[in-house]
Amino acid sequence: MSSTVSRVVTGTARGGRPARVSGFTLVELMIVVLVIAVLMGIAYPSYQNHTIKTRRATAAACVLEASQFMERFYTTNLRYDQNQAGVAVALPQTQCMTDLAGHYAVQLAATTATTYSVSAVPQGRQASLDTKCGTLGLNQAGAKSVSVSGTSVAECW
Repeated sequence: MSSTVSRVVTGTARGGRPARVSGFTLVELMIVVLVIAVLMGIAYPSYQNHTIKTRRATAAACVLEASQFMERFYTTNLRYDQNQAGVAVALPQTQCMTDLAGHYAVQLAATTATTYSVSAVPQGRQASLDTKCGTLGLNQAGAKSVSVSGTSVAECW
């Protein structure tokens, strides 16, 4: 009579070696978390700076668009402050103004028959983070301005 012996293999590989368990150790996981934290610490301020500059560039473009509207208005009415019927001028709500909502307010700051000034005033978080330029302005002569002293107009426009 031959007897067969069955052997149950648990936790061992062929040849009697212990089986390898795949996975991550706690140390490996903590190293990955540390690397991600360092990358985020570097990337987030750069991203934030980029979004501030992008919104500022959009605001400058929007001010230019409003200025072009004012020049077309003047061509039609021969004055900046009111149309031929005596109705005061108002900037139309454009797509760029909608896109900047909550970040910049584009407004007609001062208007007379021969002059105007359009400005983009930073709002909310943009105002607190963008301390370099402040309010962007443009008048009928094409003179650009910023409200922060010591900053050149070329840096912001």
